[in-house]
Amino acid sequence: MEKAIFIAILAIIIFNWLLETLLSYLNLRNSRKPIPEELKDIYTAEKRSKQFQYQLTNIRFGMLVRGFSLLLSFFMICFGFSWLNNNLLSVTINPLWHTLLFFVIYMTFSQLFDLPWSAYKVFHIEEKFGFNTTTLLTFIKDNVISFLLSLILQSVVISVIVFCWQWQPDWLWLIAWAVISIIMIFLNLFYPKLIVPLFNKQTPLPDGELRDAIENFARKVDFKVENIYVMDSSKRSTKANAYFTGWGSRKRIVLYDTLIKQLSTDEIVAVLSHEIGHEKHHHTLKGLCSGLLRMLLLFVMLGIILRYDIFAVAIGCVPTFVAKFIVFMMLYEPVGMLLSIVGNIISRRHEREADAFAKANGMGKSIVSSLKKMSVNSLSNPLPHPLTVFLTYSHPTLAERIRHLQ
Repeated sequence: MEKAIFIAILAIIIFNWLLETLLSYLNLRNSRKPIPEELKDIYTAEKRSKQFQYQLTNIRFGMLVRGFSLLLSFFMICFGFSWLNNNLLSVTINPLWHTLLFFVIYMTFSQLFDLPWSAYKVFHIEEKFGFNTTTLLTFIKDNVISFLLSLILQSVVISVIVFCWQWQPDWLWLIAWAVISIIMIFLNLFYPKLIVPLFNKQTPLPDGELRDAIENFARKVDFKVENIYVMDSSKRSTKANAYFTGWGSRKRIVLYDTLIKQLSTDEIVAVLSHEIGHEKHHHTLKGLCSGLLRMLLLFVMLGIILRYDIFAVAIGCVPTFVAKFIVFMMLYEPVGMLLSIVGNIISRRHEREADAFAKANGMGKSIVSSLKKMSVNSLSNPLPHPLTVFLTYSHPTLAERIRHLQ
């Protein structure tokens, strides 16, 4: 049985690598097809050539990173996890401290592994194609803050799970799920004020033509909007975006300063009309509920695996909480992939509903032009392979969105 579990883990890792490699190949082959009629007005020969080179560069880079990650995964499964797990038992046998020590060491190692790849991506690839505006100091600061935040949040989550496992192992799936759900909701509520300021400044949108246009549209569709902020995203990249965050009185609209520079007033209002469409259809709440249900399934599966020492023994570990937790994360991947596919199908439907809301309120033409500008300015792939769209895209393709809007 141990051997079957070990082979299943290796098979999952290899399958993921093969699938990602296949999707990269299919996307590259699909990119050689003629541009759809809906996009011919924005993808000139020069722009098309630059977009293809950007995509090709990222695909090659991604394949290199995945190759090294595959080798590292094999090493950790065969030797690394068992060595770390078993040796830490000589430091402490307390399940909580043993688990936290394991994850601190593993996360630190993972961060150090990812850092050179991330730096190359930002300072070579993004720089080469004119997107990067990040300084070395900002890059280092971002990585340090992200690492510390991740360390703190994951330590809290792991501590909750270990405590529930020790206290009520049979009810771990329900108690831990409930507590972590509360933590997630809290973070969603206070993300704009607690997390975002660590990375970016958000300043209120000043009075003027743009604010008036946004407020006029909001009144037209009976949508209360007070908190409109501009974020200084241009200190990292030239790519543009906008989003809603928070709930109730804490709800706010956040505009990237790059979006304001690249789009006209009508186009910015159109982008926000799409986001208001999400709110009108309660997509944020539906997404949260869907995420909590997926997390419940995750905890049910975790509760089952934690009951049996055989899962830890399968990768050469002395049976501990963290050894079984590591195996769980690997075995959960196929389940997570299936749930992600279902989630993406629902998300694409939500995006079409939000586009329909924008069109119904007179923003169809403006949102088409804004989508075209944002896509061509960020060198987005105009021809993703249908299998990639089905498996990984949370939004319909640009051509599909334009067809629906027109």
